[in-house]
Amino acid sequence: MQLKKKPAPLRRSLAVATASLLGGVAHNAQALEPSSEWEIDSALLLYAESDRVSLAEPVVRVRKDMGDDRFLTVQLVIDALTGSSANGAIPTGSAQTFTSPSGNSVYTAQPNEVPLDPSFRDTRGALNAEWQTPLSEDLTAIFGFNFSNEFDYQSAGLSATFNWDTNQKNTTWTFGVGFNTDTVKPVGGVPVAFTNMPVFPAVKATQGSDASKDLYDLVFGWSQVMSRRDLLQLTLSYGNESGYLTDPYKILSVVDGGTGALVANPAQRYRFEKRPADRTRQSLLLRWSHQFEADVLRLSYRYYTDDWGIDSHTLDARYRWELASGNYIEPHVRYYVQSAADFYHTSLIDGQTYDYASADYRLADMTTITLGLKYGMALSERSEFSVRAELMQQSADPSQVIGVQSQQDLVPDVDAVILQFGYTLQF
Repeated sequence: MQLKKKPAPLRRSLAVATASLLGGVAHNAQALEPSSEWEIDSALLLYAESDRVSLAEPVVRVRKDMGDDRFLTVQLVIDALTGSSANGAIPTGSAQTFTSPSGNSVYTAQPNEVPLDPSFRDTRGALNAEWQTPLSEDLTAIFGFNFSNEFDYQSAGLSATFNWDTNQKNTTWTFGVGFNTDTVKPVGGVPVAFTNMPVFPAVKATQGSDASKDLYDLVFGWSQVMSRRDLLQLTLSYGNESGYLTDPYKILSVVDGGTGALVANPAQRYRFEKRPADRTRQSLLLRWSHQFEADVLRLSYRYYTDDWGIDSHTLDARYRWELASGNYIEPHVRYYVQSAADFYHTSLIDGQTYDYASADYRLADMTTITLGLKYGMALSERSEFSVRAELMQQSADPSQVIGVQSQQDLVPDVDAVILQFGYTLQF
């Protein structure tokens, strides 16, 4: 059994599930006593897809008031993933055998089932640190550092954010910049794009043992107190990734352009994918919070676009309903829809030439719906416990269906269950 890296699209999917892991806990802590020198937020996220990936992720964040409006925040994340991951090949009417990324073993997909690589294992540790300090009466800076490491992937980055208060602190302007450099060391080496996955025990063609990429982001924000009960926030972001952006573990099926069946030669049925070496992305995020007598409604809309051809829209709604004794429940609804990347192909047609191609369904036309409910309970004036349960359904469409492929469910729906426990303590 070998370790494997979480593909970047999966990271983004899990980021959706974990985005509010501590964010929600920290927000609830605002209802606690505000004058504590120490604040500890902790959470445990459990995420499980049906017959696929499972995640366990504990998170601990410690915030220390250093005095004079200066704060030090340190966050530690450890996540462990197990299960099976779709390798990119299409299901067929007969069994399929694949060579593992290391080249040391094989695994088999049964007839009429999406091929899943069962060697999906990974453990990641991540450390984030932030220093918040005032630069003047109305200007605050937050400097950050992040580092994460896993079996075949390493990432390190720096960030700086500046918040400028105007209009008697009813308006806040934000500017942020971040830079990351990542290195991937795939099991078995970095495969040469579009070369054939070798038939066991042959060795795949590689272009070295590791590859790297750089990422930078710019963020512009505006926050406005509209009334005693309303807060409006607008965030614009721009980012770029350059370097090795291909998933070294994903493959594509090579099929006959007329029948849609796999080509006859087993040594030429699967090829490693290739993605562009540059990606520019922009997003707009609009948030509105309204407080009733006690309850709070939060609505957000996010638009995302990039030069890979992906456009997405996200609607998110949460309603915090206050109960007696400091308890509350919070229903949550999220709707996400995206268009496919320009180079998304369910399969490759034998004899055709492609500049780029990937069969990763997370680059397809996709819709995700999440429904959840959170319950929070105040244990004291300075501590709180919460639990959140959500169901997520993800559906994607193939780029094309050729011949006998119409007999298969080329991109099955993915269902997931999310369970989160959170605890906040101030002292």
